[in-house]
Amino acid sequence: MLVVAAGFMGGYFVLGTRSEANAATIPATRTEPVKTAAAPIGSLDALLAQQVEIQLAKGAAKLTLDRITWAELGLSIDTDEAARVPSSDLKTLATKGALPLKLDREKAVAALLQLKAKHDRAPVNAYLDLEARTILDDQPGQGIDVFGSLPRIAAAARSAAPGVELVGVAMPAVVTKATLGIDDISQVLGHYLTKFSVSDKDRNFNLKLAASKVNGYVMKPGEEWSFNATVGERSQKMGYKVAHVITAGEMVDGLAGGTCQISTTLFGAAFFAGLDVVKTTNHSRPSAYTPLGFDATVVWPDTDLKLKNPYDFPVVIRYVVANGEAKVEILGKKRPFDKIVFERKVLEETPFGAEERLDEEMPLDQTSIDQAGFNGFLLERFRKFYKNGKVVKTNKWQVRYKPVTEYIRRGTNPDPNAKMPEVKESHGPKMPKSDTFEMAQ
Repeated sequence: MLVVAAGFMGGYFVLGTRSEANAATIPATRTEPVKTAAAPIGSLDALLAQQVEIQLAKGAAKLTLDRITWAELGLSIDTDEAARVPSSDLKTLATKGALPLKLDREKAVAALLQLKAKHDRAPVNAYLDLEARTILDDQPGQGIDVFGSLPRIAAAARSAAPGVELVGVAMPAVVTKATLGIDDISQVLGHYLTKFSVSDKDRNFNLKLAASKVNGYVMKPGEEWSFNATVGERSQKMGYKVAHVITAGEMVDGLAGGTCQISTTLFGAAFFAGLDVVKTTNHSRPSAYTPLGFDATVVWPDTDLKLKNPYDFPVVIRYVVANGEAKVEILGKKRPFDKIVFERKVLEETPFGAEERLDEEMPLDQTSIDQAGFNGFLLERFRKFYKNGKVVKTNKWQVRYKPVTEYIRRGTNPDPNAKMPEVKESHGPKMPKSDTFEMAQ
């Protein structure tokens, strides 16, 4: 019997007994062909049962994926061809890659798909780690080319090779470091933080949804950026919920309430980062979460916040909303200014008025405040850029807030058992303590 030696480093066949070998060998002195017995099928069966190394190239090295038999890879004896092969020729045929074996493509594909599921490595996209302020490079993936590997399997088996190197296919990352559009996020050019109540779940949801549209945005040198274009429509179909909004100077419930806190916080970070403020509109009434004169309202689709990157390098927006805080950082290369200052000066102050609203359920002549009043203001807002201790550039805006009417609810119910409604705690803005105010970064 011919027995296949394990691995064809030598892929060769060892004869079972000397007598069988002599009987199957054609004497060197004979010139006439002789009839020989069919190749002993059992020796090829031993080859098919032999485990071989399945390899895949990994750079300059070869990675061993698994060990599997030729039979499991879909090889079987080609009985018609084997019947015509003298047993003495098997070793020679192996060296020529011509052993009488055939490949069952369907079985081979099934085996390769199992290997593919286990060993394919997906590509890794390049990624901006905004928290660590680093850029992670992309990594190509690699997979098995199933159909491209079939000829290699058949050839290796017909050579009685100790293994087979499958055809690999590179899988490039969808997002590469080059396509991120930024190569340095190590510096914080400007930052700003506002706080909110964690108890208002719907408003919190709106804050996080709007911030998620802005987070990670890369602003190219000279690019003009639009809040409305980036965040998109704030509608119910886009997932936004009803929460507190300012309408006509009064705080009421409205769709996508809270979005203005996202634009205001971003405005603050952009202000201190030195980005150009192309377009901004203050609220009709001051906001409780930011100083007077330092807010930016947005309303889809017309009232927008527009910024422009004036630098010769890109910047990226990092936005985090969590634990009652909305925080923005503008990341990129080092800011070319030592300090940027926000200054505010009150030019005019207008007293607020009051209106009374009658309530048939409240006890007679009892009152409660539906909305606290707030004076109107005309302000000048400045942004001053400092370099080496000197002001090198100044921006100036005029900001106006109309007086906020105070709404007083008065009861008209004469029933002595009538009860006062529950009064919610007010978190409105506070009157400025001084005509001037400043912040710096």
